[in-house]
Amino acid sequence: MTSVITETELAVHRRAVPADGTAAAVRVEQLTRIYVAGDQRVAALDNVDASFARGTFTAVMGPSGSGKSTLLQTAAGLDRPTSGRVWVGDQELSRLSEAKLTRLRRSEIGFVFQNLNLVGALTVEENIMLPLRLSGVQVDREWLAEVVERVGMKERLRHRPAELSGGQQQRVAIARALAMRPTVVFADEPTGALDSHTAADVLGLLRSIVDERGQTIIMVTHDQPAASYADRVLVLADGRIMSDTAVRR
Repeated sequence: MTSVITETELAVHRRAVPADGTAAAVRVEQLTRIYVAGDQRVAALDNVDASFARGTFTAVMGPSGSGKSTLLQTAAGLDRPTSGRVWVGDQELSRLSEAKLTRLRRSEIGFVFQNLNLVGALTVEENIMLPLRLSGVQVDREWLAEVVERVGMKERLRHRPAELSGGQQQRVAIARALAMRPTVVFADEPTGALDSHTAADVLGLLRSIVDERGQTIIMVTHDQPAASYADRVLVLADGRIMSDTAVRR
């Protein structure tokens, strides 16, 4: 069952978030991203305000060109906004140098790319451990074993991506995003290339990670059944939030 959050409720929710963003895993304020092509200016995001509570699962939907992927990329620090501010935890991204932003992305942000971005020459285990290696942090073997067990890839650690099914590759990408115990995991169309059975399996995994580990997940999807796994659905159009719907279970 779903119910639409009213503008009044949204305003109260936004005011409840402290100015430093510490009550939310992610918060964006007056977020604008303008792309310029020749003499054309396109506002992919137009003064977007939103906050994402810790331990919640949000689906971001909208038609092609609505700004949903741009929202994901700017909130994750992969793209700089034209104006506005982004907080991940208590860190405001616009205040960070490129070096500090890179370190924050590696430690606090997990990203499941639409094309997965797995390294073909590396094994499953090496792909999952890649963020840890790049960050130079000590591997927590207990946590890594739990992640591998949770995504069901324990028997495939020595395999390479080409030897895996699409669903298995998606699970490796999710495990890699979780390896650093990030504040938030962003997932861009994580089931877009999967059949319905495999998609349900992957979405069930994401749901369980939120419910059992308190992970924060923000997922872009075009698929209504996929969005039904979330706690909340944001719908964008023309770079603006058109609706904010809480999913009641």
